[in-house]
Amino acid sequence: MEKPLNDKDIFPDDEVLSHYLGKAKTAWDLFMVSLQEKHPDFDTEWRYYKDGKSWLFKITKKKKTICWVSVGDQMFRTTCYFSDKAEDMLKTSKLKPEYIEQFINGKKYGKIRGLTIEIKDPADLDMTNIMIEIKEKLK
Repeated sequence: MEKPLNDKDIFPDDEVLSHYLGKAKTAWDLFMVSLQEKHPDFDTEWRYYKDGKSWLFKITKKKKTICWVSVGDQMFRTTCYFSDKAEDMLKTSKLKPEYIEQFINGKKYGKIRGLTIEIKDPADLDMTNIMIEIKEKLK
């Protein structure tokens, strides 16, 4: 399948998302409902980024970026960026060990490191919800 969401002229509406996500579209829909219910103060927007040549879904609270979402073939990824001060919170969280290790050993971008969770089915959303809760607690 072609690289998802790389055409700046094709907005990622529900039909386009269904095409790329396939079975993962159920998880996407649940993620959107969860965001609205648990975080009504979050803002969301799709934006095309020329540097990465793809559409990304950005989740913010006021001026703070909470999470980035990218769409892949039959899945989507949620990514949060944390500073070093989040390390203890992440270590003591209910995140799976592989995600904590991903952060600890992750590449630094200045003073931050990313944590990415791949979502293929609704059960994968638990880890994303924990990650977003941690991000929201940090100042």
